[in-house]
Amino acid sequence: MINEIVFDTTPEMEEERIDKCISAYMTTLSRSYIQRIIKDGNVFVNDKPVKSNYKLKAEDTVRFTLPTCVEPDIPAQNIPLDILYEDQDILIVNKPKNMVVHPAPGHYEGTLVNAVLYHCKDNLSGINGVLRPGIVHRIDKNTTGSLIICKNDEAHHAIAALLKTHNITRTYHAIVYGRIKEEQGTINAPIGRHPNDRKKMAINDKNGKRAVTHYKILQHFDQYTYIECQLETGRTHQIRVHMASIGHPILGDDIYANRKCPFVLEGQVLHAMTIGFIHPRSQKYVQFEAPLPEYFKKLLAIL
Repeated sequence: MINEIVFDTTPEMEEERIDKCISAYMTTLSRSYIQRIIKDGNVFVNDKPVKSNYKLKAEDTVRFTLPTCVEPDIPAQNIPLDILYEDQDILIVNKPKNMVVHPAPGHYEGTLVNAVLYHCKDNLSGINGVLRPGIVHRIDKNTTGSLIICKNDEAHHAIAALLKTHNITRTYHAIVYGRIKEEQGTINAPIGRHPNDRKKMAINDKNGKRAVTHYKILQHFDQYTYIECQLETGRTHQIRVHMASIGHPILGDDIYANRKCPFVLEGQVLHAMTIGFIHPRSQKYVQFEAPLPEYFKKLLAIL
């Protein structure tokens, strides 16, 4: 079965790239996914296939097809889940350390998706394709805490729209190197790919996207500070990059800290504590909290 979408060019769309216009028209689809369906020959203008850089003209008719999701060739695994909340639309899980959210080529087992496939069976959204069923956002492998899983496409569309407009409450707890002097602050600095290391993110004024992190002090220690961060935006590695940029990288961060950690840790001391949003079905605000993991609590006690 094929999902077909058709729309006519509006005056605002004229001279815009086709991939950009479809991205604005279908806000739940990523730009890279749209470019892939264009490359696969699934996008037509006036019944002729086009490339991603095609610029729309007046009276153009755009037609594109979204193949329905293929059953993922990823094993469902009976991996225990720490479930904070579940209903017919969403699943809120407390992700543990050292767990990747979704599979990638060469790494198809032991991920959160494998666990969710076992738990939810066929009740997962398929918008993000075969490798990321139900996944509408993610956190890093060694970041713990609350994560939303969408159990149907309607919920996925709704949550994705909230993420796009920055209308989801996301609060993190972290321990950073050094004593932060001010009691609270805001870091407003665009984040993009590191110019010399494609595996890293960095403050990138030229090619970065807007990124804003608000932080406040929870507790001072001799050489460290326990902080709470609230995301206004949600860029890759945002808190890690932002805190490092002001000279207070996250304790244990083996990518951005650039200093030896005196404790035995598995990556950064960063926990997605709170997540809150308008529920896609009830249209009421809901909020969930993932308790601090044991390693984090023990570290606070030591400090």
